Amino acid sequence: MNRKARYDFVIGYYSGKMPHVSTELNFGSVFQLLVATVLSAQCTDKRINQVTPELFRRYPDAAAMGAAEPEDVLELIASVSYPNSKARHVVGLSRMIVSDFGGEVPAEMADLVKLPGVGRKTANVVQAVGFGRSAIAVDTHVFRVSRRLGLVPAKDDTPLKVELTLKKNIPAGIQADAHHWLLLHGRYICQSRKPKCGECPFGEFCPKVGVQH
Repeated sequence: MNRKARYDFVIGYYSGKMPHVSTELNFGSVFQLLVATVLSAQCTDKRINQVTPELFRRYPDAAAMGAAEPEDVLELIASVSYPNSKARHVVGLSRMIVSDFGGEVPAEMADLVKLPGVGRKTANVVQAVGFGRSAIAVDTHVFRVSRRLGLVPAKDDTPLKVELTLKKNIPAGIQADAHHWLLLHGRYICQSRKPKCGECPFGEFCPKVGVQH
């Protein structure tokens, strides 16, 4: 099966199974989505959803969180990974949103990546989920699944290269959904150490790149 046929098969399968899917993070605004996504780096969405209700109750927007000190936020997110740096990041990005963007999360990639703790992956999540734009965030799951399924060539060995290849091959209107399809496939089936190949609907054509037999 050539690469185009693989894309057609994967897109066709998930378009029928879960046509519209979004992040498993809980949030009530674009600002809260941004903060939750920053906190979720190298941490589970389940853990983040345990700490954000109280965090967002106390600091619901950029103005409120920007007025806090990192130590105040740290008390509420102590159970997440790298809490000290993340507390500094979410307070710092809140202050920049207030000072540089009128209190509203910017929508443009160039502005988003200026915010403390925000890289291209996080910015793509905010653009896709928060602003409904065509964007594909490449996290560890999307990166792994794209390579294992042969959706990208072996030379695509960085998240940016994978992102650009996926964007060339996936129609703009479903790119946000496709990000979540690949992410969820990696989270629940095509796992890093013990992929559940027997449960995978793509087993007939998957080249299983990097899978230890």
